[in-house]
Amino acid sequence: MRLLSPALIALMTQSEPRATLAPSRDISCLLEIMAALRTPETGCPWDLQQDFASIAPYTIEEAYEVADAIERGDLIHLKDELGDLLLQVVFHARMAEERSAFDFGAVVEAITAKLLRRHPHVFGDVGRPSLAEVEGLWARIKAEEKRGAGAPSPQGVLGTVPVALPALTRALKLQARASTVGFDWNDPRAVLAKIREEANEIEHALETNDQSEVASEIGDLLFAIVNLARHVGSDPEAALRQTNAKFERRFRFIEQKLAENGRTPAESSLEEMDALWNEAKAAERRESVAS
Repeated sequence: MRLLSPALIALMTQSEPRATLAPSRDISCLLEIMAALRTPETGCPWDLQQDFASIAPYTIEEAYEVADAIERGDLIHLKDELGDLLLQVVFHARMAEERSAFDFGAVVEAITAKLLRRHPHVFGDVGRPSLAEVEGLWARIKAEEKRGAGAPSPQGVLGTVPVALPALTRALKLQARASTVGFDWNDPRAVLAKIREEANEIEHALETNDQSEVASEIGDLLFAIVNLARHVGSDPEAALRQTNAKFERRFRFIEQKLAENGRTPAESSLEEMDALWNEAKAAERRESVAS
């Protein structure tokens, strides 16, 4: 277990507030702060209660926060969100260190070794391959690493797609992997026809009132929509985030307009809210044209 520095121990034993610990660009300061938070009796009760499983959802959430800041082009918040994501890495590393498994330095060493190993065209004597050749080289080196580690060989073309990915992302990767062996449409219009087919099958399932079949057909429709996004070069996750933001923006407009008349959505009819929705939509279009 990594020991705290004498300076931090002295700081922790002071009776005065610990506000004298200043922000720093030095990663060691962050590591010491985390060590202090995880120190029994003197640390933070919440931080001490956490384990790998309880922290994992926060790690995923912070990764999405990073993606959201990038999507919005918000570099100020991107800095903060990257810090939050780094904290997750430090948190996991500290808990591993407490179990004598590995520490933060081992994490850094592992990733630097991997980057050097997988970029022989930069740090070795492979030469200057094309982008396609680089992608193939990366895949071959990655496969060799897994064989060397004794990992079981992936089963089939789709065996390398991680199961734990978010559903939309995994659907995209499954389709991309299948396309490498020619199992794919050549025209996005064919995918659009498949979307219409799946929508019709949902309608049929609704008529039979078979909820299990409805859910299955909805999954097929979502899968087909991801396929269309892939064919037109759109990231379905990013596209859905944009639509979520648009929905929130327009619904807030509805709430604001109703509030100006002393009302809430719950006190209004669907027709009234739908009219305000169209008003918000029209206003956005005018702003888009003006800009």
